[in-house]
Amino acid sequence: MNRILLVALILLSGTVFAQDSKVVTKTQDLPIHRETVVVTGSYQPVEVNDSDRSVNAIEVGLRVPLYRNFVDVLRADPALDLRQRAPGIQTDLSVRGASFEQTLILVDGLRVNDAQSSHHNMDLPLPFEALDRVEILHGSGSTMYGADAVGGVVNFITAPASMNELRFAVGGGNYGTDQQRAQLSLAGKNFSQRFSATRERSTGFMADRDYRSLGIASESHVKTRLGDSTVLLGLSDRPFGANQFYGNFDSWERTKGWFVGAKQELGADTRVDFGYRRHTDVFILSRKNPAYYENNHVTESFQASLRRRRELKENLTLFYGVEGYRDNIASSNLGYHGRNRGAFYGNLDLRLNRWTFSIAGREELYGGTNNEFSPTLSAGYRLSEKVKLRASAGHGFRLPTYTDLYYRDPANQGNPALRAESAWSYEGGLVWHGNPRLSGELTLFTRRVRDGIDYVRSTGSAPWQAANIDRLNFTGIEATSRLRLGQSQELQLACMWLHGSQAAALTGLQSRYVSTHPVKQGTLEWRGLLPARLELRSRLGVTERIDRATYPLMEVSATRQFGALRPYIQLTNATSTGYEEIQGVRMPGRQIVLGVEFRLGLGKTAR
Repeated sequence: MNRILLVALILLSGTVFAQDSKVVTKTQDLPIHRETVVVTGSYQPVEVNDSDRSVNAIEVGLRVPLYRNFVDVLRADPALDLRQRAPGIQTDLSVRGASFEQTLILVDGLRVNDAQSSHHNMDLPLPFEALDRVEILHGSGSTMYGADAVGGVVNFITAPASMNELRFAVGGGNYGTDQQRAQLSLAGKNFSQRFSATRERSTGFMADRDYRSLGIASESHVKTRLGDSTVLLGLSDRPFGANQFYGNFDSWERTKGWFVGAKQELGADTRVDFGYRRHTDVFILSRKNPAYYENNHVTESFQASLRRRRELKENLTLFYGVEGYRDNIASSNLGYHGRNRGAFYGNLDLRLNRWTFSIAGREELYGGTNNEFSPTLSAGYRLSEKVKLRASAGHGFRLPTYTDLYYRDPANQGNPALRAESAWSYEGGLVWHGNPRLSGELTLFTRRVRDGIDYVRSTGSAPWQAANIDRLNFTGIEATSRLRLGQSQELQLACMWLHGSQAAALTGLQSRYVSTHPVKQGTLEWRGLLPARLELRSRLGVTERIDRATYPLMEVSATRQFGALRPYIQLTNATSTGYEEIQGVRMPGRQIVLGVEFRLGLGKTAR
């Protein structure tokens, strides 16, 4: 009851402020350094430098030829732990040492986490070609986004077409790799349309590690008297050889995804969102003997929300809304299950002179009688034009996946009695802009998890058992510095140190996931435009995990425009490092892809 009262208090406080006839005196704000505008981690767009939360924005857009896939983009953030089983096919993702299930994945602000298993969270139902940028919220985001946003939120964002053009690219490389990308963009005065497609395949660097990857998307934007209307349609199909992915078997798997996202503005201050995702997973334990063991899973999820914004005073804004969710699964192993969730939230945002404050609360109801209350408090103070301090505290939670609850095989046992995880996250830090060329951030954070979910066992021969583990504590430091070299080059150095005190909670037990996070991770990335219009990107990353050898990974890519032609080269694992991101699953050595992109203008854009 107290939790519901706090959300109600936020909403009622807004009414009181709105009725107050006194006017808040406007004060002179300090000039601030202008940066990229972000939409993740706050209820309205805000410049990343002005955010009271740690948010990283990575622009992609026309730089697509400089990246191989989504993972190449994310590696620029050392707070992320990326564990691939195959390049661009199956990737586990976590933030700040959280589990894979404790990280929420969004596409244009809509949830795409898979109710069956977090192993499918990064099985994005859209092509890489459609990506405009990625925004990463470090720390709890459950107040804004609900379940699963415990360690952080990763938002993959598309963008309306801004010009009329056709782009097509073909490439090929070692391990029998070939790729094709295409995009048609049409932009009018009150509408835009973009069709995107990406296809890649490889015979694999070892037996039974071949793969095919297909993604198709359509983005439609229309301006009406009501406001902007947006519809995103996405499709993916990814069959792949899964040798050693799930033990010493020549396995095979095929995943498919369908996605519909729609947003409609109702005036300047109201918006309705709707999302639908369907995902199928066919798993064969032995490719040579498919009849021996096979699992088939189909998950569906629905989401809808109504969001409102109300400016109460010149410096005070109230945000509130309601949301509803439904997910279900039909599985040959897990059976048929479904669950409904509903939530309502409120947030007061105050900006006054050097200070910014935000207080928010969310009540989420699930399973008929269960509920989770997630409050967040954040604040910022600008010491000077160059330095801002920020701090936040928030609650996050995540519900068990259907695999956690119901999966059964000789080596793994689910647990229908699992409780929802909950965690409190705290962080504080500063943002510094010495001048337009030099900037940096430093953040200290801690997370206290209760009823954490992991698979544990007492001996190496016992089956893994899903269980709740209490008192998993994580503390860490993130540091980033950026240096602009002239107008066309940028150097970024970023690192993270992480300490987890989970060992006490696992006394006498082996952990499958929680004890494998990076303890140190750093990345040095350089991007620039050289003479003769040669554009380059290089990144060196170093990762150290618990009880594992430290390993480096280096990427280099380059492209150059020749009229309508744009040849490119993509070099991953340039030093041919032998490494395993998931223990027991070998990753490829050096990979080289050469290709060329064609661009054709289709006339003037209507304005």
